[in-house]
Amino acid sequence: MTYFDDVTELENGIRGEALVIPTANPTGFFQAVSAPDSMPVAQIAARLFVPAGQGSRPAVIVVPGSLGVAPSHLAVARLLTDRGIAACVIDPFGMRDVVSTVSNQAQYSFAASAWDVLATLRVLSSRIDIDPARIGAQGHSRGGSAVLSAACMAHLVSDSPERLRGVYAAYPWSGLQFLRPDVGSTVVRSVVGDRDEWCSPQQVQSHMHAMRLCGGRATCRIFAGAHHGLDRDTPVELIEEAAVAPGAPTVYIREDGALLHPLAREADPDLSERDVMVYAMKSGHGRRGARIGSEGDQAERFHRDMVDFWETLMLANAA
Repeated sequence: MTYFDDVTELENGIRGEALVIPTANPTGFFQAVSAPDSMPVAQIAARLFVPAGQGSRPAVIVVPGSLGVAPSHLAVARLLTDRGIAACVIDPFGMRDVVSTVSNQAQYSFAASAWDVLATLRVLSSRIDIDPARIGAQGHSRGGSAVLSAACMAHLVSDSPERLRGVYAAYPWSGLQFLRPDVGSTVVRSVVGDRDEWCSPQQVQSHMHAMRLCGGRATCRIFAGAHHGLDRDTPVELIEEAAVAPGAPTVYIREDGALLHPLAREADPDLSERDVMVYAMKSGHGRRGARIGSEGDQAERFHRDMVDFWETLMLANAA
């Protein structure tokens, strides 16, 4: 039994529908992009919260980070549904028999995390109560990396018209990013604290800038004095087992999914995510222990920024 198993109703009374999302466990981005038929199949659990009312609704896929689904993710779902936007909270861990990736991010690939987002997009797009043209994704930490990668991958892995309307990446790890991060028409927003010890604010800034250079609509907000998990509305605490290397060089992903090692000149389809993670930890940048949590009104300001983004994108031009 996990926390997610007990999530059946939000504080506003909206009950969740239990979903099983058909997804995959690619070994890495090369398999996901260049050999998707060889990916091992997988499933993840989800809860879909749809506000009452007639007609199809916009929806946001909510993707947790390395600690799994937490009350903060249900708070996001409540805020969205309060405004007439459906929320689909996914649990990438439970059906993969993963408890946490805090101390070991290689238990399943970041490519699999991105694939989960696209798989959920496909399922939601087929529902009559969801507007397929107004589906976005919001990810936190590792989930933030997942939604950013999914936005870049969408046109590389499918000829279908399914695309994310927008992406909200909360304190994402941008140490692994596409060499040409073309997100097409997807609108992207990243937020991160300037005291984040898990992820590099500079990498997040440069990631958004690279998207803009590719013609994308991408913005970044830095929260002063904020740590990782600034939306959690819990006291700042040290997670001693966290394995982090925020100062390590960026690893780039070629359009075919092959990784480019920071010390190499050419991308290598055989280079694994684990290989570059080991390099990052041993490069002199790796360490154990990082802080997470919020102070003062940081969570409230985060939620205002988040709600403003989704209301503007999903509801401002709605009929």
